[in-house]
Amino acid sequence: MVIARAYGSGDPRTLIVPGLGATAGEARIPASGLSGTRIVLTLPSHADAPDAPLDYWHYSTIAADVRAALDGTRQAIGVSLGAAALSNLVSTEPGVLDRLVLMLPAALSQPRPTASAQHVLEMSTAALQGDRARLHALVAADAPGDLTDYVNERTDALLRLGPALAAVATQIPVPDPLALTHVSAEVLIVAATGDLLHPVEVAREAASAFPKSTMVQFDSPAPLATHRRELRSLLSDFLGVPSAG
Repeated sequence: MVIARAYGSGDPRTLIVPGLGATAGEARIPASGLSGTRIVLTLPSHADAPDAPLDYWHYSTIAADVRAALDGTRQAIGVSLGAAALSNLVSTEPGVLDRLVLMLPAALSQPRPTASAQHVLEMSTAALQGDRARLHALVAADAPGDLTDYVNERTDALLRLGPALAAVATQIPVPDPLALTHVSAEVLIVAATGDLLHPVEVAREAASAFPKSTMVQFDSPAPLATHRRELRSLLSDFLGVPSAG
């Protein structure tokens, strides 16, 4: 069961689909500073949402839940897993959105690169075994600087997501990349430098795949933490005006 929470009011309306294991606070970061109504999703097995069914973690299944949550909303932001789910959605419904932001995409028309996939599978194994110390070490290795509270919260979140981590390590969000050539939305792709979980080559692939795309790369492995002000300005400029029609 996906939970949708609305913040603000009026137009434009923007749907935010967080990444896997996003804490409640982390899920709201892309919505910060946006005008209008922001609808932030909580996916199954996250925060106060019920646990996902065993067979839930497929991009098409998540995309179907995202589609239902749109409810007429014409612009969306997806982070990591959220970016993959939205990519899957627009590959089957190319006109469903007017504006789309893909933040830190981890895979598109191919599985994750080997090093990234192996890292995610190690996290999955630790979560499935309930090995919090090992999972904590793996999460800490990806975090910039001293973010003790964040690492602890994310570790606890990922302990519920062993099956999901195993699934996203190898699945392909968009098996037919040619389907993306029909997407009519303007697409903004946000990439990070040096992020093992979100390789920049995936962002470049996305920038080439969508007909109306712009890519912005931050010189940081974690721009959501290190470049919040710049991200807020970027997203507000791209999404702040209601779509025509």
